[in-house]
Amino acid sequence: MRLHKDAKVDLIHHVPLFAGCSKKELRAIASLADEIDFDADKVLIQEGRPGREFFVLVEGEAEVTRNGQRIDTVAAGDFFGEMALISKQPRNATIKLLTPSLLLVVTERDFSRLLETSPEIQRKVLIALADRLPPETV
Repeated sequence: MRLHKDAKVDLIHHVPLFAGCSKKELRAIASLADEIDFDADKVLIQEGRPGREFFVLVEGEAEVTRNGQRIDTVAAGDFFGEMALISKQPRNATIKLLTPSLLLVVTERDFSRLLETSPEIQRKVLIALADRLPPETV
């Protein structure tokens, strides 16, 4: 299954980091997203390693572990790794596919380039990041 443009936009629209973006801005972000099929057992994110991409799970299921313990399961429509687009912090969990899966993948490099050329998207992403900070840090 391949997604049409509007389906990519709809999936990315649900990511809190992009909540303030207009339809046109969401289209620009979605245009960066590659659709990639992965086999089951593929480790997408490794705890402790630097993050260089963001994922939206289109089809399939994955497990989330921290310190070797399963803490969650994610399925179609879920997203992860979005903070890697902004932060250089290491990943805080491991995500491994349980089934063959289709994902949208946006690399940090492509997203950084978009932010450099679109100050309005950059501003909205920064506002979304500030909104996610705990009250005691503001």
